[in-house]
Amino acid sequence: MAISNNQVVSMEYEVKVEGNVVDSNVNQEPLEFTFGSGQIIPGLESRIAELSEGESASIVVPASEAYGEYNEEAMQRIPKEQFEGIELSIGLPLQGQGPDGNPIQVVVKDILDDEVLIDFNHPLAGKELNFDVNILSVK
Repeated sequence: MAISNNQVVSMEYEVKVEGNVVDSNVNQEPLEFTFGSGQIIPGLESRIAELSEGESASIVVPASEAYGEYNEEAMQRIPKEQFEGIELSIGLPLQGQGPDGNPIQVVVKDILDDEVLIDFNHPLAGKELNFDVNILSVK
């Protein structure tokens, strides 16, 4: 029986990018979410819709249906003094604030003389995601 909107789904998953595991809850607490409420990425939600409790699947989600394509314009130069007390390095993940005021993860792309170049793209933007999922329960 297919999963339908407003059902609570409990799921175990592992997600890989280019063969490397980037997130997993295997042998941990299952992910529990309300189907159809936008709590998980759209490409994964649409692809598990036909699964039933107890079923497993390998699912490929293109970047456009996950965290979006990489946007070269999502860079911002921020005065270096705003990072006082932080030991900066290229690739360092930092907590930032999105346009809606919610926290987002940003990454230091470059350190200039008096500015820091920050990448506001999601770390998985532009990446195809490969999920192995196991639907534990559907209520």
